[in-house]
Amino acid sequence: MQNLQKMLPKFSIALAVVFAATIGYLLTRGNTVEVEAQKISRSELVEAIYATGYVEAENIANLSAEFSGTVRSIGALEGQRVSKGQAIIVFDSVQPRLAVDEARAAVAEEAAAARDNSQRLQRNRTLLQAGAISRQDFDSAERNSSQSAESLRQRQAQLKSREDDLKKLSVVAPFDGMLTLQNVKEGDYIQSGTLVATVADPARYLVVVEVDELDVPRLRTGLKAVIAFDSMPEKRFNASVVRIVPQTDRVTKTSRVYLRLDDPVPAIQGGMTATANIVYNTKRGTLLVRKSSIFEEERRSYVWKIVKGKLKKQPIRTGDSDLVFIEVTGGLDAGDVVVSSPQEKFRDGMEARIVKNGKKSS
Repeated sequence: MQNLQKMLPKFSIALAVVFAATIGYLLTRGNTVEVEAQKISRSELVEAIYATGYVEAENIANLSAEFSGTVRSIGALEGQRVSKGQAIIVFDSVQPRLAVDEARAAVAEEAAAARDNSQRLQRNRTLLQAGAISRQDFDSAERNSSQSAESLRQRQAQLKSREDDLKKLSVVAPFDGMLTLQNVKEGDYIQSGTLVATVADPARYLVVVEVDELDVPRLRTGLKAVIAFDSMPEKRFNASVVRIVPQTDRVTKTSRVYLRLDDPVPAIQGGMTATANIVYNTKRGTLLVRKSSIFEEERRSYVWKIVKGKLKKQPIRTGDSDLVFIEVTGGLDAGDVVVSSPQEKFRDGMEARIVKNGKKSS
């Protein structure tokens, strides 16, 4: 019995120690959070306008039939290269050919009349010198010769015009390029004014994007841009703003902007989808934090700052931003460490165990 009484105080003390340790462990575990964190540093803030659009050839020509007629021959097909002046489509049409024949006949007739009047004028000049005709008769012959010569010039101009019209029966390439549209075949009857072919220069492409009207005031020609194509999402290409259309669409509330690629991109073609980031401002030596680190309370911005291994709710002031980062104008200094992804359970004073990619940092 005495031995039991001696053992009880020692047992009670051991139990109390275990209990205290257990409670301490539970409290400590509940007050510790694992977080991903980042060290704040000064860097370059690039402010850009994001826009989407498509690829368009800088030189492009839509060719239409000048006369109604039947397609006689096809000189090139879609996807084939064409040279300047090459006939793409040739039409048969009676009207312009008849007009040329009539104009040639009129020129021949007027040329004969002009020769006759010229010879008559020469004879009358000789007769006038001999006193065989009056001055009035000579003046009349001279006037007829001049009128006949002017009429011949007019007939010749009409013939040239008719011959030019005849040439329009051939749809020709206005420059070296690629035939991107040709939707007729031999024997088709085409009405005048119908679009029959499109020629584009594949060596020079533009990226055409639609920019929100709120961003238009920040734009100017010469601004640099970075282009990504849906067909090559892993690559980026440099470009610059060359044209800004001074008109906002009333429905989409956007304005059209043209960008020229700095270097040719062989893999692109007209109509491809593209996205652009147009850089309108660059700030150097800016204190930056990821947007994901910031949370709002009562219209104020905060981050969870890690000070001596514990969380501290830190108010901050912010400035400009890009897609990922935001400028910190107050509340933090370079070298401060902040939590990357705040959580609602975080509280001031919590122990913070920093992890990297789900693994505890050493």
